[in-house]
Amino acid sequence: MREKPAASALPVPSTYMNAQSAMVGLRGRDLFSTFRTLAFQGLRQPILSARHLAAFGTQLGRVLIGDTPYKPNPQDSRFADPTWHLNPFYRRGLQAYLAWQKQIAAWIDDSDLDADDRARARFVLSLLSDALSPSNSLLNPLAVKELFNTGGASFFKGVSHLFEDLLHNNGLPSQVSKRAFEVGRNLAVTPGAVVFRNELLELIQYKPMSEKQYVRPLLIVPPQINKFYIFDLSPEKSFVQYALKNGLQVFIISWRNPDARHREWGLSTYVQAVEQALDVCRAICGSRDVNLLGACAGGLTTAALQGHLQARRQLRKVASSTYLVSLMDSQVDTPATLFVDEKTLETAKRRSYQRGVLDGRVMASVFAWMRPNDLIWNYWINNYLLGRQPPAFDILYWNNDNTRLPAALHGDFLDLFKHNPLSRPGGLEVCGTPIDLQKVTVDSFSVAGINDHITPWDTVYRSTLLLGGNRRFILSNSGHIQSILNPPGNPKANYYEGSKFSGDPRAWQHDAQHVQGSWWPEWLKWIQEHSGEQHETRMTLGNANHPAMEASPGTYVHVR
Repeated sequence: MREKPAASALPVPSTYMNAQSAMVGLRGRDLFSTFRTLAFQGLRQPILSARHLAAFGTQLGRVLIGDTPYKPNPQDSRFADPTWHLNPFYRRGLQAYLAWQKQIAAWIDDSDLDADDRARARFVLSLLSDALSPSNSLLNPLAVKELFNTGGASFFKGVSHLFEDLLHNNGLPSQVSKRAFEVGRNLAVTPGAVVFRNELLELIQYKPMSEKQYVRPLLIVPPQINKFYIFDLSPEKSFVQYALKNGLQVFIISWRNPDARHREWGLSTYVQAVEQALDVCRAICGSRDVNLLGACAGGLTTAALQGHLQARRQLRKVASSTYLVSLMDSQVDTPATLFVDEKTLETAKRRSYQRGVLDGRVMASVFAWMRPNDLIWNYWINNYLLGRQPPAFDILYWNNDNTRLPAALHGDFLDLFKHNPLSRPGGLEVCGTPIDLQKVTVDSFSVAGINDHITPWDTVYRSTLLLGGNRRFILSNSGHIQSILNPPGNPKANYYEGSKFSGDPRAWQHDAQHVQGSWWPEWLKWIQEHSGEQHETRMTLGNANHPAMEASPGTYVHVR
């Protein structure tokens, strides 16, 4: 069952968008088709349309005489300025906007459109409603004040920023000041070295930060659609440094940013590359097995690798596996599928094969439209109406440091969404071997985000149930990225954990224990139990067969 939005409310677009949306993309023809459906609906039910138009007229009349029947969402920062509520002109404008929102949502609710068409209509009209917000105009009181305070300079700076983004940022407002950060200078600065390189990846080994270290190393596999340094932003947010300071030997993969020459790299290609990296970790550390940690698509890749190793009777290479916001069960039951059918999937595949890659900027645009008020219109106001530079925020810098996906891997991901093969034994073949995740009896630790719209938490929960072995599942009270960047000391951090697994994610959550604090310490205790004995720290990086090369963060991370 799809989640049903509240009556007479236009839900935010993120309700409808997830990882599948980013992989497939949004086609303009689908949006225009929905607009056409709405136009015909107005003609097919003229009495209903007239009744709602009259109701809107009545509400508008109340607004014009000074009534304030509607209250904006208190969490909506667009209307936080007191001018919206104290100035008669602005108050009436805001009330008229809220009345229009309410009435158009009620019109959709009362129409005889089927459930899918209503959901499409709500999505398209939510985008339109956000775009037409009075806060996005030059009459925004913040913009008017800034215009007077700067003597008109804010207007000319805003126009300059607009032209700059039209030329260099795909027409979207810049989200971050790119001059404030540099990879290797104030991002990804943990000392280490590249100890292995192949066509697809560089393997970085980090220098120890503890007097003793555990024998069994940790190999971190980031998603192929992002740069690796989300795990090593500033020192206080660095997951890598947290692991190093607590005695773990840490390796991380830095994926190459592919281009059209690499269009044939598919999931099997990436699984083979990770297996190579795993074997190098074993050789350098003298350990029979390795702890794996995969995030998002990296978690899917490590799961496929373990299924492949199990089929070859080599699963002993893996001691444990951590999955962060990762989907193996790809049946995402949300309205995001309303714009996805056989034709759109094939079109998306064909488009990426023609180009050789799926451009990361395309995915970034879709992710931005998941939360347009936060990731588009907020910066529209800041950059263009106020004429200010976007803020210096390391997570947004990383988020805008786009990578590409090879066409074959993009096609494999689309097939995973279409067929959900990992939910069935033997449903997916990787490197010529059938995958059965129930036979992967490695202990696992999975983390999901309760506010994650990219990989919804209930789907991550169902993915955990596909795995064999002893399983732990943590539900963090955060979104996709903040579920990973969850260092101790954050007063807002909390999570749910329960050992009573059932087929219903909501039932699990009802029985789970609510814990204040970060999940990192809990994971640390778990991973240390799976990391073997401790020995004196060895400061040398690499070995004779895999000597240290370039200093971290390596060279692949700089490829645009």
